[in-house]
Amino acid sequence: METSAAIGELSNEIQQLLLNLPREKGWDGNPIYQYQRFWTQSNLVSAIISFQRHFQAEDGDIILTSFPKSGTTWLKALAFTVVNRTRFPLQNSPLLTTPPHQLVPFLEVDLYWKNESPNLEDIPKPRILATHLPYASLPNSILNSGCRIVYVARNPLDQFISLWKFLSSVQDQNMNLVSIEEAFEKICSGVQLCGPIWEHVLGYWKASQENPEKVLFLKYEDMQENIISNIKNLANFLGCAFSEVEETQGVVKEISKICSFDNLKNLEVNKNGKSTRFGIGNEAFFRKGSVGDWSNFLTSSMSDRLEKILEEKLCGSGLSFKK
Repeated sequence: METSAAIGELSNEIQQLLLNLPREKGWDGNPIYQYQRFWTQSNLVSAIISFQRHFQAEDGDIILTSFPKSGTTWLKALAFTVVNRTRFPLQNSPLLTTPPHQLVPFLEVDLYWKNESPNLEDIPKPRILATHLPYASLPNSILNSGCRIVYVARNPLDQFISLWKFLSSVQDQNMNLVSIEEAFEKICSGVQLCGPIWEHVLGYWKASQENPEKVLFLKYEDMQENIISNIKNLANFLGCAFSEVEETQGVVKEISKICSFDNLKNLEVNKNGKSTRFGIGNEAFFRKGSVGDWSNFLTSSMSDRLEKILEEKLCGSGLSFKK
C-alpha cells in the first residue's frame, strides 16, 4: 500500500479524485487507478492533469506516442536524428553522448511532473516530445493543432515480456514484483499501466486511419524487418523527406546504423548514468530489442490465451500483429 505521506503530498483535488476512481493492485504491489479508462499510478495523476490542462501544442510540434516498452527509445532516437540531421552532422549527433530519453522528454513524466507550467521555451524547434497517454486522453491542443503524432506499436506478447524484464531489472527494496503468472493474469483482464493495451493501440490505429496526415502508425516488427523504408516513411510524414543526394550518399543507412539497438546499447552514455526522473540506470532501456522473445518465457497456453483476447478486441479493425 502507498504510505500516507505519499498520498499526503498530493493536492486535495487529486486526493478526492483518487478516492472515487477504480483501484487495483499493480505489479509492484502498490495500487493503480483507472483514470479516463486507462490505468495509472497515483503520483502521475496530477502530472497528467497538468499536461492535459496547460500544454499548448504548436503546429510544428512532433508528439511521439507509444504503449510502454513498445519501441519508445528507438522511436525517440530515430525521430530526433531524422529531424535534426542538417542541424547536427551525423558523426557528431547528440545521440552519441546523450540518452534518447533526455533528448526527447516525456510530457507527463518529465516536463509536467510536479510542475503545472514548465518552461518549454528552451526546447529546440521543432519540438519533439513524448507521451504514453492514450489517444483519447491527449490534450485538445494536440488534437486540434497542426502538430504531427507518431505512434509505435509492438506485439503485446513481446511488450509484456519487455516490461516484465525491465521492471525486474530495476526493482529495489521498495518494489515487490508479482510473479510473471500473476502479471499475465492482470494484463489479460486489462489491468496494467496505460492499459488495456488493446484500447491503447486501437485508439491510435483508428486515428491514423481517419487522419493519416496527422497520425502515423508504425509497427515495431515492420521496423525490424525493413528499417530503411520505415525511416523514409517517417521523414516523409514529418515533412523532412530525404533528397536524392542524401539517399545516394547513404544518409538513410547511416541513420539506421546510428539508431540501431546494438549501437545505442554499446554507447558509453547508455552503459552508464541514470535516468534523471526515477534514478533508473540507462542500460535498463537496452535489454534485447528482439522480436519473438516472448516464446522464451510464456507457455503456449498463455500465448494462445492472450492472442485470442487480442483477436476478439481487435476484430474488424484491420489491425494485427506479427509474431
